Amino acid sequence: MATAGYAFAPPAARTFCAKQPRFCSASGHVKEVKLTDRRMAELQSVNSSVNAKVRERNDASAGLGDDWRIAGKEGDCEDIAILKKSELMKRGWPASALLLTVVTLGGSGHTVLTVRTDKGDLILDNLTGAVRNWSRTSYRYFARQSQSESGKWLRIDS
Repeated sequence: MATAGYAFAPPAARTFCAKQPRFCSASGHVKEVKLTDRRMAELQSVNSSVNAKVRERNDASAGLGDDWRIAGKEGDCEDIAILKKSELMKRGWPASALLLTVVTLGGSGHTVLTVRTDKGDLILDNLTGAVRNWSRTSYRYFARQSQSESGKWLRIDS
């Protein structure tokens, strides 16, 4: 997943990062995680368990504006991606390799979690239990968190 310069961060991401900076920090020297069988199983477990326990709810249908937060019993795509990032960080995964990523599919915006590994960038998504290489999804990739500058987002050259 190559990047091509800066992108505007989603407005709600800036508010979320001000409240929860550990999810938006670019600190950390690990840019790619060595993907072992155990680590792949952990990614699949977190993806599936979070998808199973969180009921998807759109912020607009709940009468909210775009509100990024860690999902509880319900949440929308970015809340679920943030929960997955949180769960992986609790298991020792470096935040610097776990990047919130904005994509589109059929013109609609969606947020997924990109996990940078030595075997390619993998996508954890609330719409599927499969953990897939980013190039094997139907998404058009727009932007992701920067790995080197806290609070910055980078345009994805896809």
